Amino acid sequence: MSDRDNSNSFLWFLAGLGFGALMGVLYAPRSGRETREAIKNSASEGAEYLKTRGRDAKETVSQWVDRSKEVVNQKKEQISAAVDATRQAYREAAGESKKGS
Repeated sequence: MSDRDNSNSFLWFLAGLGFGALMGVLYAPRSGRETREAIKNSASEGAEYLKTRGRDAKETVSQWVDRSKEVVNQKKEQISAAVDATRQAYREAAGESKKGS
């Protein structure tokens, strides 16, 4: 029952928001043409802002990917060196045990 109340409240909130926006446009101190122009300019500015933020986000993600690749390659090299050292140590230990026998 509480879920229904919450969704009802949210729907009424959205309805009030829409009504408020409609009243704001109807009683705006500017003419319709000026209001439409202001809305158009705001939309253009918003679109440009989103494009800029998108480019920035893409650059940031690209930098993270490049850095991650570097870290993975470094870790691969470290693991490879450790495996090689282990193999060498095993060979030396095996060689010494053969000599000792």
